[in-house]
Amino acid sequence: MYKSCMRILKENREHDMTVENMATKSTAGKGLLIWVLAILKYFEIAKNVEPLRAKVKEMEKSQAKTEAELEKLQVELKNLAVDLEGVETAHGKATMELQNLKDQASIMNIKLQAASRLIGGLSGERQRWKEEVQNLCERRSKLVGNTLLCSSFNAYFGAFTAAFRSELLDLLRDDVNSRGLFVSEDFEIKYMLSNDSIIQGWTKDGLPQDLHSIQNGILTNAGLKFPLCIDPTMQAVTWIKNTYCQNQLYSKSMNDTDYFKHMEIAIQYGKPFLFENIGEVLDPILDPIFLKNVFCEEGTKYIYFGDKKLEWDDNFRLFLCTKLSNPKYSPEVFSRVRVINYCVTPQGLSDQLLNVVVTHERPELEDEFRSLTTIMVQNSIALTRLEDSLLKELSSSTGNILENNDLIKTLEETKVKANEITSRMDECQLTKKKITLARNAYRNVSDRGSILYFASSGLSNIHCMYEVSLESFLIQFKTSLSKSDSHHDIQARIAALVESCTNRICEYTCTGIFECHKITFVFRLACMIMEKNGTIDFSLIDFFLRGNSSLGRPEVEKPKCLKWLGDSEWKDLLHVSKLDDYFAYVKSELINNHEPFELWFNLEAPESGSFPGEKMKCVSPIQKLCFIRIFRPDRCFDGSKIFVKEVLGDAFTQPPVLDYARIYKESSPLVPLIIILSPGADPLNDVIKLGTRLGYKWNETLCCISLGQGQESVAMTAVKNGSKNGCFVILQNCHLLGSWMTELDATLSRIENPHNRFRLWLTTEPTKNFPLGILQKSLKLVIEAPGGLKLNVQRTFSRLNENIPESCQHPRFIHLIFTLSFLHAVLQERCKYGKVGWNVSYDFNDSDFDVSLKLISLYLNKISSTNDEFIPFSSIKYLIGEVIYGGRVSDNMDRRVLRTYLDEFVGDFLFDESRQFFFSKEGHDYTLPKLDGGCPINDCRQHLSNFPSLSSSAVFGLHPNAEFSFSLRRTNTLWDSLIKMQPNTSKGEKKLSREECIRKVTIDILEKVPIVNTDIGVYDITEVRSKILGKRPYLLPTQVVLLQELERWNKLCIRIVSSLTSLIKALKGETGMNQELDSTANAIFNGILPKCWLAFAPASEKKLGDWINHFLKRSEQYETWIGHASRGLHPKVIWLSGLHVPESFLTAIVQTSCRKNGWPLDRCSIFTEVTKYNTEEDLLTSLENDQDPGSLDECYIAGLFLEGAGWNRDTLELAQQHPKQQVVDLPIVQIIPVESQNLKLRNTLKTPVYITSSRRNAAGSGFVFDAFLATNQHKSIWILQGVALLLNATH
Repeated sequence: MYKSCMRILKENREHDMTVENMATKSTAGKGLLIWVLAILKYFEIAKNVEPLRAKVKEMEKSQAKTEAELEKLQVELKNLAVDLEGVETAHGKATMELQNLKDQASIMNIKLQAASRLIGGLSGERQRWKEEVQNLCERRSKLVGNTLLCSSFNAYFGAFTAAFRSELLDLLRDDVNSRGLFVSEDFEIKYMLSNDSIIQGWTKDGLPQDLHSIQNGILTNAGLKFPLCIDPTMQAVTWIKNTYCQNQLYSKSMNDTDYFKHMEIAIQYGKPFLFENIGEVLDPILDPIFLKNVFCEEGTKYIYFGDKKLEWDDNFRLFLCTKLSNPKYSPEVFSRVRVINYCVTPQGLSDQLLNVVVTHERPELEDEFRSLTTIMVQNSIALTRLEDSLLKELSSSTGNILENNDLIKTLEETKVKANEITSRMDECQLTKKKITLARNAYRNVSDRGSILYFASSGLSNIHCMYEVSLESFLIQFKTSLSKSDSHHDIQARIAALVESCTNRICEYTCTGIFECHKITFVFRLACMIMEKNGTIDFSLIDFFLRGNSSLGRPEVEKPKCLKWLGDSEWKDLLHVSKLDDYFAYVKSELINNHEPFELWFNLEAPESGSFPGEKMKCVSPIQKLCFIRIFRPDRCFDGSKIFVKEVLGDAFTQPPVLDYARIYKESSPLVPLIIILSPGADPLNDVIKLGTRLGYKWNETLCCISLGQGQESVAMTAVKNGSKNGCFVILQNCHLLGSWMTELDATLSRIENPHNRFRLWLTTEPTKNFPLGILQKSLKLVIEAPGGLKLNVQRTFSRLNENIPESCQHPRFIHLIFTLSFLHAVLQERCKYGKVGWNVSYDFNDSDFDVSLKLISLYLNKISSTNDEFIPFSSIKYLIGEVIYGGRVSDNMDRRVLRTYLDEFVGDFLFDESRQFFFSKEGHDYTLPKLDGGCPINDCRQHLSNFPSLSSSAVFGLHPNAEFSFSLRRTNTLWDSLIKMQPNTSKGEKKLSREECIRKVTIDILEKVPIVNTDIGVYDITEVRSKILGKRPYLLPTQVVLLQELERWNKLCIRIVSSLTSLIKALKGETGMNQELDSTANAIFNGILPKCWLAFAPASEKKLGDWINHFLKRSEQYETWIGHASRGLHPKVIWLSGLHVPESFLTAIVQTSCRKNGWPLDRCSIFTEVTKYNTEEDLLTSLENDQDPGSLDECYIAGLFLEGAGWNRDTLELAQQHPKQQVVDLPIVQIIPVESQNLKLRNTLKTPVYITSSRRNAAGSGFVFDAFLATNQHKSIWILQGVALLLNATH
């Protein structure tokens, strides 16, 4: 069908059969045609579509299948896509992680390299930091204890000595540990409050390296208070000046008028200010500065200084220094400033002197050592700074330190430098050890120098004029090194240096001290040398100085066979036998075989003889001294010379010869020469002769000014001109212008470049007002009158011109000159025997002799002009005895002695041709010289050359026992001086500490004081008064005296108890230790009577133990007296020395007699009669047997001691003393009141009664009354022997 239709259409194609044409032909045809065409088209399409449909169906089926598969695949694909996405995500993460790991690996590699560099750079610090961490952890647990100890040190330790600081620090450490606040075992102040770098910097600036000085440096730079340095050696001044010199340090003294202005500048601009030469009192104007009374206004700090308001700079520093070695500052001063003890220590001074010695001996070694020390200090400081910088960089670093390349590089460079410095320091340490070993070869010399300085500086504790500075000591020390003997052998050279410096310093020191103190100095020096060598027993030294100071009676009674040995000596032996085995042997031998000891005891100079006992050959020198103290204490002075001779050599027991020319050579323009005068010495002529001999011209370059009122400006002008023109200036009597001498000190300090020939001589008597600055830097000379009768008379004649006989033509003139010279010498030499010689020490000097000589010349010339043969000796004796020499004499008994000498030496008997006159025959015939017609003065000098060098006391009319008393007094002076030089500590294992000793004795004394309470005392006076008054309307005179005595007794007991109670509290630390308590503690420790008790007690020279026994005996007498007084009586026998005012009792007895007999009181006196009764019991027994009941005015005195004479108990009169007998017990003396007009004396000696052996002083105290003693010999014998009665005997 399709084909037919297509054929038809194809056949009719030519007819152009189209729909459009068909439309034109037939509409139906058109429709049909369209339909045919459509059908054909459909058929064609259907024909093509059918397979396609089939194919479509097939494909649809396939599609459906495929779609099903596709859907399945899509699901799988979706799943795969999800998986792929997860894988891709994981891959991305892995890739990223890989990249990160690569980056981290790169960074870690860089950090590893940095860490390796860092570890390598800090490897040396690891161990140090590890130890430091451990230490910090340990210190953290002990921080409170360490801080407490450091705070205590900072607050309280400044004023203490090195030894006491160490002791107190140990006590505090133990106390803190006991309270559970533990302290580090290696605790050291210098490392807690400072470090090596700072300390070495201080050392570089001049601070000594010893621990004490380092502690002082810490105290000076730490704390809120300004430091006040006790600096006698000027170490602090030197260090402060070196440390702050670059900060414009102002250095002034209180004497400078412009210090106020400079201090204002320092306060406002924050500059350091140094006050030098501070005294014991600080200017109150400085109080606002000390207290830092700073206030703020508008953000600015101000302070009032004087009347000005100054701007305050916090950088302001104030330092105060004093040259006083032992100043007494008030508590107010301690509250305002920090007192720091810069007194040099022995070890510190030895180190300084070692530098001086090595500089002198091996200067190249010392230069190398100093250079090395400087390098080490610099390296140490640099190393510390680098280490600090290292820690600072590490601590201040931010972020990861391994990423800070700049920091690591800096650390590496720092470590390299630190290693270089450490290496150099190790090399320096090795070199330093070698140098130190070489330097220490001279350590013995520096140690000896240190000992010499402390021995000489300790003399200032004895006498105020003995001050010495380290600067002046170093001058002498260096001079001694230069003048020592040369040796090639090092050991021989060192021995020569030690010998030279010892001799030189001893000579220098002894030139400037009194004769009585020279043996003290060398003895102390010998002990210090033995202490350094470890060859001395301190317990024996303490015994030698103090003896047995215990209060009780001896534990063992003295055997009867030892009557020749004193009770105190026996007590000493018992005490020392417990300290040393040798003396236990001596005690045993003495008891079993006392004869050898008694023979030795009776020797004139036993210290030079052989000692008893088999073991005496192997004892030490100090044991010999203790033996002498026990048996013959009077010979201890001479025994000490032997001790010094054995330890140091014979040369040290001989005083140096005073050579003015040598002194001048050793002096310098900047060093004043001080001549310390003693009575009877006048060196002015010798000094003027020296100046003339050296070429100085009088009134041109040599001037002499006697100081006094109005001479200040003249003297100051002379000093200033003399320093410029090279003059020889002599200022006399400097003690008269003590205040002006301070100005002179300031002037001398300002003189910097004086003329080479300028010399300043100052003469002065010993005075406490002499400026310390001049004393410390001066060259001192002590001038004493020549010792011995021969030297004294020779000195007088050396002053006489050979032409003096021409001034008087009388033939007796020369003999009277000799007599006057002899008298002058006797009067002066008698002074050395103390109170037995003169009650008051008088300054009989050359002017007295010169005026007397002119007086004699005047009388003899007048006689010669009138041809009168009679010499008015009575007038001459009166003028000499009452006016010239007697004008100085203030005591009546001394005037009696002077008149007796004149009666014995001056008179017509001098020229009696029938009987030769002798001044004395004791040991030598002291006669007038024979004149041969030549020069009379030379004849006298020749006659004097025959006199013995030493004269006994008998030559002066004294008993030979006066020598015994003189020796004992010298010994006591030696002991007292040595005790003052001793440190206030107890040494030796057998000794308690000083505080324990004081506390033990204090408690013992308190137990003995019979006090009720500190308000009443011992006795209630009102109660006692009513008891003794009874029914009588008035009190008897003796009862009044009793009440007065009890009032004084109460005050004394209250004073004792209050002072001792306060002292115990102070020792416990419950109260402060003031100056009075400290003085009391020192007195108790030394076994002497505290001064604060003496004001409430009768005068006494007893040691503390004897005084306590005396105190208890007084208490017993008061009890007995109260019992008698209640019956209207007084004791028949009164122990007069037990009364506070003994003369008041005697006055009461006289008053009672006057009332009874109706005598006028002013015409009544006392007569005494010595009875035959030795004890109160014997007297009372005799009185009981007597039928006469006695009366109220009958009184007897017991307990008197006779000094200067003995007593014959058979004839009841004065007799000569037995050898070695200072005083004797006088039997009981009866007091007999009589009317003065009825008192007829015959064969009696008016004898003064004194309280103590010090007798009467210049003020008149000490005298009680005059007693009358029977004698059958001439009174002059006893007068010249110094006979007196004592209420209290020292021994």
